[in-house]
Amino acid sequence: MPRRWIAALACLAALVALACDGEGSASPRPSGSAPPGAPRVLTALGDSVTTGFGSCLVLVSCERNSWSSGDGIRVHSLYRRLRDDNPTLRAYNRAAPGARAAGLTDQARAAVRDRADLVTVLIGANDACRDDIAEMTPVATFRKQVDAALAVLRKGRPKARVLVASLPDLHRLWEIGHTESRAVRAWSRGICPALLADATSTAPAAVARRARFRERIDAYDGQLRAACRAYGSRCRWDGGAVHRTRFSLDEVNALDWFHPNAAGQDRLADVAWDASGWAD
Repeated sequence: MPRRWIAALACLAALVALACDGEGSASPRPSGSAPPGAPRVLTALGDSVTTGFGSCLVLVSCERNSWSSGDGIRVHSLYRRLRDDNPTLRAYNRAAPGARAAGLTDQARAAVRDRADLVTVLIGANDACRDDIAEMTPVATFRKQVDAALAVLRKGRPKARVLVASLPDLHRLWEIGHTESRAVRAWSRGICPALLADATSTAPAAVARRARFRERIDAYDGQLRAACRAYGSRCRWDGGAVHRTRFSLDEVNALDWFHPNAAGQDRLADVAWDASGWAD
């Protein structure tokens, strides 16, 4: 038999042996493909915090630094963490600066159009940060608006998983910032007046106003928790983790002294990730 045929038969035998050795074992996942059943799309809903507002040294949205959907190198966002094992994952940011719960339904519709498998929700700060306490969104109205948005998700993307984050403790921001002259000066330009107006005042009316603001944030968190529970098993409440986080002034930007800077966004991503259960 010619040597070239002997060599060919030897190669064929080696290939058969390799195939038999691998019989019954799982084939390795091709590089760049998603694990079976992995989500394909993450959509972030919410307000200016989720758009990364003020985290790029100017007071504009900077979505690459978003704690949820950001793809920049300075924030280890939920998207980046999930993409480590799921390189085909796509992310959309449908949050909007100034958004209140009333606008969440339109954002939810956008998530349905995105065909989102994962949705993050952080909403309510603007419902409280009005010109006056009396203008804050009533608690019952807030709940109705959140329920309406979640209903859109449940109907349009029934298998999607939803993470509802609690509101940051904005009263703590006043506590740690009202002795910082630069923060007080920035807040006096109209940043969250219901809480931060007359930030250094100890007058009974100012103290009472801040207390009522704090109570309203707690009430919103209670309604977010209840709305997520009513949604069903596909919704996960963060357990109040974001609200309990003890942010420092080093984690807010030095322009409005209100929105998280990149370090604050990264901290928020850490907290949300730990609470999300997605790591499992």
